[in-house]
Amino acid sequence: MSVKTLAGWLDYQQRTHPRSIELGLDRVRETWRRMGAPAPAPIVITVGGTNGKGSTVAFLEAMLAAAGKRTGCYTSPHLLRYNERVRVAGVDADDAALIDAFERIEAIRREIPLTYFEFGTLAALWIFAQNKLDVAVLEVGLGGRLDAVNIVDADVAIVVTVDLDHQDWLGNDVDLIGREKAGIFRKDRPAIIGMRAPPRGLLDEAARIGARIVWADHDFRISPQIDCWRWDSGGESLLLPEPGLAAPCQIDNASAAIMALHCLRDRIGWDARAIAQGVREARVAARLQRLHKDGAAELVVDVGHNPQAARVLAQWLAEHPPRGRNIAVFGALADKDITGITIPLVAHIAHWSLCALAADSPRGLNAAQLRERAAAVNADEYGSVDAALDAACAQATAADRILAFGSFFVAAPALEWARRNGYRTGERV
Repeated sequence: MSVKTLAGWLDYQQRTHPRSIELGLDRVRETWRRMGAPAPAPIVITVGGTNGKGSTVAFLEAMLAAAGKRTGCYTSPHLLRYNERVRVAGVDADDAALIDAFERIEAIRREIPLTYFEFGTLAALWIFAQNKLDVAVLEVGLGGRLDAVNIVDADVAIVVTVDLDHQDWLGNDVDLIGREKAGIFRKDRPAIIGMRAPPRGLLDEAARIGARIVWADHDFRISPQIDCWRWDSGGESLLLPEPGLAAPCQIDNASAAIMALHCLRDRIGWDARAIAQGVREARVAARLQRLHKDGAAELVVDVGHNPQAARVLAQWLAEHPPRGRNIAVFGALADKDITGITIPLVAHIAHWSLCALAADSPRGLNAAQLRERAAAVNADEYGSVDAALDAACAQATAADRILAFGSFFVAAPALEWARRNGYRTGERV
């Protein structure tokens, strides 16, 4: 191999396997075995689910950091730089570390084909193993049971939510999807379920595996208080600040993260101050991220790309109306339930700017295709996210809000557009 740069390695990985997704653990597990299968950390927490994974990882990372624990986090996809996917002690992996890991994987995999995501997962595990971590937090990619992350036996696993998404791979039934998500659980180890009413398939599969089910509103509970909220499990009770992350669901995500630390308290300690600090300080880009520019409409960027995420977004819009109008910049991939995403939001959006993603992903739709499947009215079509944002900005007043959402392929260019146009991160309310 003559690849020398990170960009070259990523291009090679996308070309070397005929499929971008190939579920199954045999290939990646054998490659990891050949690499010596070092433990990524003495303690591993795996986070799966349809929505809320990235935020839950962010809460865990912030709480553990506040408690003085050296933590590695693996998340996907990235927004602006591939390096975001692998963090050690709050710092993104540098190019040299990623290239070294890719070179090791390539040298040892020989005849084994690996996808882009599998290369990245193995690289993250390798980097973590070299960095003397206290805890590794691993976000599951697609599904659970057959996802590459699942070659690691987690000490605690969380399934945050289960809803319809990636139906081409996981099925059109939440019970089937729940069974796939439950595949990250392990016998006799805590299986944290962040939903109050999870699908039967998730519970049944967790029980079949023999995991120790820890269930929201059964084994741990949250309750609102004046200017704070309370978390309870058994005899433990915490009064906590409002999360720094904005969506209504973030207290649920923080609660599941706290439960994971509670399950591990005999091994890593229990620091109420650090937990409160982590709840308050956790941040993750493009989750209702609010940006401001003097004299211009507020810009809100969100990666919500399925009906469940759209319902949460609609709730937030209802609770936080702008002084003027909401103007949506929306783009999505062909395998998404676009009607299901747009229906909850129609009542809150005054105008839609539909943007093409066909140039950004093989699964991207052009704006005309998007219009055919969206429930949006009062919609214009644009060839790119930048063009849609330019048009939305031109028609908006300072009292309006521009909401850029629907895909990571919308959120990433929206954040770049905001930077170029002088927007800054604003206070969340």
